[in-house]
Amino acid sequence: MNTEESLSPTRPIPGLTKTSIRRIRFGLIVTLVGLFIFLVGARPAWFGWDRSVVVGFIQIAVFLVGLAIISLGGYISMMTFWSKGQRSIPADIGLRLVSMGYVITVFSGMADVFGMGTQTLPEVPFFGHLQSLGVQIGEATIAIGFLLMIPYHRSHSSDPPSKASNS
Repeated sequence: MNTEESLSPTRPIPGLTKTSIRRIRFGLIVTLVGLFIFLVGARPAWFGWDRSVVVGFIQIAVFLVGLAIISLGGYISMMTFWSKGQRSIPADIGLRLVSMGYVITVFSGMADVFGMGTQTLPEVPFFGHLQSLGVQIGEATIAIGFLLMIPYHRSHSSDPPSKASNS
């Protein structure tokens, strides 16, 4: 097979229908929209929209909404790969880890609003170092969950793998 055939965009992916490919594309578009919203909340200065020295309630809320949209888009895309059969146990655990990671992120990011942070209401909420660490732990949990949702298939060939000989 020459390299032009292997890189052809019209070559079908085995096991995926046109509907599956559309769902994957839709999920990726949703993820990219979520990434944009997340970046607007996390780094508004990149877009020239920064109006405050501290990260306040609105910024926290916006990047949490963006992270929710990223997680939703990733879920749509990843579940497309499991459409022909049941999900494996690691994939189910991964789905729960994505959800749990988002909950960790929300409660860490909104700790001041919920009355568990250093700046309880009526003071202005402040995104501190511990909240930042909690959000990063939640994001890492989401990433591990998505890694577990990837369908790893083993080949079921009856021949044992051959050993390469050095001759």
